[in-house]
Amino acid sequence: QVQLVESGGGSVQPGGSLRLACAGSGRTLDHYAVGWFRQAPGKEREGVSGMGAYVTWTDYLESVEGRFTISRDSGKNTVYLQMNNLRPEDTGRYYCAAIDDPRKTLAGIALRDPNRYNTWGQGTLVTVSS
Repeated sequence: QVQLVESGGGSVQPGGSLRLACAGSGRTLDHYAVGWFRQAPGKEREGVSGMGAYVTWTDYLESVEGRFTISRDSGKNTVYLQMNNLRPEDTGRYYCAAIDDPRKTLAGIALRDPNRYNTWGQGTLVTVSS
């Protein structure tokens, strides 16, 4: 079972940028689908972005399309979420999650369904405020 640790959260002003990292340990993440999720106080967890195993597919929440980019560095066994032009509504705790998917079956909007994942990190807090 892979273990996940997120980092990179912080406080920024609107329009700022952050890069979140999801570092895997114990197993290579290459054959895992990985998703990024966020949860704001009083709201349900929502899928922000996801990447299929072997970097096959990516999917984004409509409100972050064009501002956020998910990427994978196999050498560092890490999946990143680059977040640009941040807005106050992007505030929340961000989690990464993974599911072993060597057959590459998870694609499209399913990459942002939290019920598809069985391994979660502890989260990192992002606050966007002036």
